[in-house]
Amino acid sequence: MDKVRGLRELPIFPLPVVLFPGMPMPLHIFEDRYRKMLADIRAGDNLFGLSYFDASTASIDAPPTGHIGCVAEITESQALPDGRSNVLAVGVVRYEAESYVERGDPYLVVRPNYFEDEQENESSLMANSREVANMFMRVANAIRVMNDERGNLPDISDTDPQKLSFLVAAAMEIEIETKQQLLELRSTSERLRRLHDLLARVVSNYEERARLHSIAKGNGHAGKKIEVE
Repeated sequence: MDKVRGLRELPIFPLPVVLFPGMPMPLHIFEDRYRKMLADIRAGDNLFGLSYFDASTASIDAPPTGHIGCVAEITESQALPDGRSNVLAVGVVRYEAESYVERGDPYLVVRPNYFEDEQENESSLMANSREVANMFMRVANAIRVMNDERGNLPDISDTDPQKLSFLVAAAMEIEIETKQQLLELRSTSERLRRLHDLLARVVSNYEERARLHSIAKGNGHAGKKIEVE
């Protein structure tokens, strides 16, 4: 919250992606209006809003008033010779777009209301968080086995519950609309519950595929792909 304190007008970048607080997002800037936006925010506080918006399926030309997005901070920027740029942004905090601001810019600007998750029982959250972390690590380790990757993954079991919920939501391969729903939730426990349900549906399948992959590799068939329904 400290990074956005006093920031009452926020340029936004509507994209068909969902950014979570604390998570990185590489972006390629090529449209003239967003080149201008990048120049403006680089000259200021390096902050902009990333709002989920799929122009190919929308009946309107901008995210609706009241939509939820995530403030992004540019941490790295690479200017290309032709004026395009590659940037790395990291999610900061969520916002609700109260209204649009008309100030003559070629890009969209909103008046944001920033928010965090509601306060909840810490001991209960930690128990739920560790369970989600355990299931997520089971899936992640199974994927590493299938990809023949070595080394150990970091222990995330004691991660702050809200941060962990964003980490898992960002890492999971789920529908983009589901990710947006998870971003919009203001209850960490509810987000963890939904993630637990999603992970419970797939963890056994991933572990079985990893087991079969190990068997096939041991039999000299590592190059073959095994599909499990």
